[in-house]
Amino acid sequence: MELPLVVGVDGSDSSLQAVDWAVDEAARLGLSLRLVHASLWERYEGSRPSFSADRPAEEVMAEHIAASCAERAGLRNPEVKVSSEVLPSDAVSALLHAAHESSALVTGSRGRGEIAGLLLGSVSLTVAARAVCPVIVVRGGERNRQGSFGRVVVGVGDSTDGSAAVRFAFREAEARGCALTAVRAWRRPAPEHVDHPPTADDAAGANEEPASALLTDALRDAARSHPQVDVHRQVVEGPAHKVLLDASAEADLVVVGALRRHGRFGLQLGRVAHALLHHAECPVAVVPQRA
Repeated sequence: MELPLVVGVDGSDSSLQAVDWAVDEAARLGLSLRLVHASLWERYEGSRPSFSADRPAEEVMAEHIAASCAERAGLRNPEVKVSSEVLPSDAVSALLHAAHESSALVTGSRGRGEIAGLLLGSVSLTVAARAVCPVIVVRGGERNRQGSFGRVVVGVGDSTDGSAAVRFAFREAEARGCALTAVRAWRRPAPEHVDHPPTADDAAGANEEPASALLTDALRDAARSHPQVDVHRQVVEGPAHKVLLDASAEADLVVVGALRRHGRFGLQLGRVAHALLHHAECPVAVVPQRA
C-alpha cells in the first residue's frame, strides 16, 4: 500500500491553494490524502478534566481548520480518500515527523502568521530543507497551479544529487500525461590566459558538450522506465537558478534535487532550490537525495 500524500494546513489562503493542488495530485497518483494541522493549544492550556464543558478557543479553532480543509478537499474530488487530524506540536516538527510516513509533503508558500512581504514562509522553507521525503511548495500563478501548460521541468545538476529528482519528475510527467523538459545549465569559465583567450565558439563547445553528456546519462535509466514520456532536453548557458526560474514561467511544476548529508543538521538546501522556493512562478518540488 502506497503512503499518503500529506498536506500541512493552517487555514491561510496559501494552504487552501495547497489543499486544492494536493487533491488533484492524489487523484492523479491514486493516493489517499492526509491533512495535518499543528496546534500548540494543549501546551498553553495545560491539562483539563475530560468532562469539562468549556473548550479552549484554540482547540475549537484547530479542529475547525482541519475539518473545513477536509470538507474542501472532499468537495473538490469526492473519490479521493481524505483524513484530517490536529497534532499537538509546532508545524515544522509535525510535518517533519509526518514525512517518515508520507509519499510527499505539500505546503503553501506562506502561512497565517508570516510577516507581510516575506517571499516564502519559514515553515515551508525549513520543511523543504530537512524532510526525508519530497516536498512540494505550492506557489506561482493560477494557470501554473492548475496545470495549464502541460509541462514538468526538472533541473539536472551533478549526477550525485539528481537521480531521485529525475525519477520523481518522470513519474509526475507520466501521471499528468504531459511533456518533461530536462534542463542542464552550464557556465563559460573565465579565460586562464589573457594573452591567448580561447575563441567564443571553442569555449562554448568545451563546456556545452560535457553538460550535454551528463544530461544524457542522468536521464537514461528513468527514460527507459517511462518510455511514453515525451522528453525535451535543454542545455543552457547561464546560472542554474536563473535558467530554471525562467523555465518556471511556463511550467506546471519544477523539480530539483537536494543533497542530504547523513549526520548534518540545519538547512540542507542548495542555492538553486532556495531561489526556486522563493521566486518560481509555479509549484516547486524539492526531492531529497542521500549523499
